Amino acid sequence: MKMKQFMALAATLTMAFSLTACGSSNKSAEEPAASGNETENAAKTTDNNEQTSPGELKPEDGASLVVWESKEERAFTDEIAKQFTAKYNIPVKVEEVSPADQVTKLSQDGPSGLAADVVIFPHDNLGRAIEAGLLLPNDTFKDETVKNNTEASIQGVTYDGTLYGYPRAAETYALYYNKSILKEAPKSFDDVIAFGKTFTDNAKKKYALMWETGNMYFNYPFIATTGGYIYGKNGTDKDDIGINSAGALESMQTYVKLKEILPIKSGDINPDIKRSLFNSGDVAMDINGPWELGGYKKALGDNLGIAPIPTIGGKPAISFSGIKAWYVNSFTKYPNASQLFAEFASTKDAQLLLNEKVGSIPTNKEALEADQIKNDLYISAFAEQAKNSQPMPSIPEMGNVWSPVNAALPEIWDNNADPKAAFDKAAQQIKDLNNGATK
Repeated sequence: MKMKQFMALAATLTMAFSLTACGSSNKSAEEPAASGNETENAAKTTDNNEQTSPGELKPEDGASLVVWESKEERAFTDEIAKQFTAKYNIPVKVEEVSPADQVTKLSQDGPSGLAADVVIFPHDNLGRAIEAGLLLPNDTFKDETVKNNTEASIQGVTYDGTLYGYPRAAETYALYYNKSILKEAPKSFDDVIAFGKTFTDNAKKKYALMWETGNMYFNYPFIATTGGYIYGKNGTDKDDIGINSAGALESMQTYVKLKEILPIKSGDINPDIKRSLFNSGDVAMDINGPWELGGYKKALGDNLGIAPIPTIGGKPAISFSGIKAWYVNSFTKYPNASQLFAEFASTKDAQLLLNEKVGSIPTNKEALEADQIKNDLYISAFAEQAKNSQPMPSIPEMGNVWSPVNAALPEIWDNNADPKAAFDKAAQQIKDLNNGATK
């Protein structure tokens, strides 16, 4: 994303219904090494598409595609791939790769021709991917993409003035709760703790609230709500690190208090365990994203509720948000076919299908106005949380944040480390990684 666009993106997030959501849990990876093949591939694509309008873009003879997708959202991609094959007679193979891992895997497998032709990841990884030369610009379908999607989603998949992505969903997380246990969602984390003292029973593996306590993505409210931040100047200043600021440490006091009602190690909490316990009624509340909506609705039916994350220090909780989008691998042998798939899988109809399958929030403006979206109380709850969300920084140095913070959180949660000491150490590690990064 172009750095000066962060201010506009943050402002848009507070107003646009579409920015409710990214999804997915995030992991750090080493910044990939840059490749020298991007220019050649980009030039090849330009030559192929010269004097060709989007409606006339022709796939390469004998084209076949590999697409990477998350396990949680594969049901959508399997279906959209079938539709694409039926229309263009191009076979599509779907491989499961976590979106958080795709840029790293693409940097490793792209040059050798082993990577997917079309990939998907949250926008905080875009800077790393661009600086490593891993993606082709979205030029053929640029006008349609810009016209059809929200301004904030376009900003999220744009870097240094160039559009790369094909937006398909906006994501943040919210509070799922079981109405058979709680008639209403708690308004504050103080209320959560009070309820937890009556419900949590570690011996019976029953917990009032469960979330991934060692994953910074889901713990951003305990950094940002009272004034903490990752990088200053709306996520663009790598030299201003705010995870150990006074505001962050104030929010972390609530994080520490919650250990009383969730007395288990952070390593013993993962999506599968949490999902099973919530579906069975042994976890009353879960902080999670829209990718779990379909499964939770099936398990709980009318007993499923969704609400904004409880307040911290009397202030609305600030969650991370991001844009998930398709991108075309710069090393693909089939750039035309890949662009056609990325466009096809991000249209209004595709985004409504994605919402139907996994509960995602569209970025397509017409999809947002569809009754399927407007009349959905669950989607509306994510939209409400999005009003108090902040976009993940997309500068390459964001990749240096995940590992240090994801190491600090378990130290605090599992070993009772002092939050200031743990975050001071993490901030220094981030600073060292930033200063050692090559451009």
